Amino acid sequence: MRRFPRVTQKPITTGQDVVDYLEAQHEAIRALFVETLDAADAETKREKFTRLRTMLAVHETAEEMMVHPRARRKIEGAGVVVDARLAEEHDSKVALSELEKLDIDIADFTKGLIHLQAAVLEHAEKEESEEFPLLTEHLEPEELERLAVAVQVAERIAPTHPHAGVESATANFALGPFASLIDRARDALRGAA
Repeated sequence: MRRFPRVTQKPITTGQDVVDYLEAQHEAIRALFVETLDAADAETKREKFTRLRTMLAVHETAEEMMVHPRARRKIEGAGVVVDARLAEEHDSKVALSELEKLDIDIADFTKGLIHLQAAVLEHAEKEESEEFPLLTEHLEPEELERLAVAVQVAERIAPTHPHAGVESATANFALGPFASLIDRARDALRGAA
């Protein structure tokens, strides 16, 4: 029987800066790529990929709902940086969706996962070197803490699968909860099979 990890909700914490929170998630994503690629057998690889896919989908949706719009609204000139990150997120969602369709045991899956890893890590580095410093420089510490809580709340309603084309905050708020419900039901049904 295949078991899929549940999407567990961590308690919402206060006092943590959004940049620290997202950078910690970037580290977890980096580790999940390595764990997926280094998995000893197909079942472990499938489990690790499911965790990776879920974390990527939830993480990017929360950023699209809360972080990118705040940067665009509050920081003059940040729109260019945000637009570039949204384009990267779209491309990653497309690639992740394609990976979901492949058998985990074939070479094309591994090749695609390696390409996705490179793109996601480059995206994370650009967020950390371009967007996050803008947030730290232009937002007050209290606002960065409130933004971390907002990201955690957004994660609770975020879809667990990639949905390319739903990168704007408006689209995520309008479609995200519905997509999340469908995704989580699909995950539960797969876990019960």
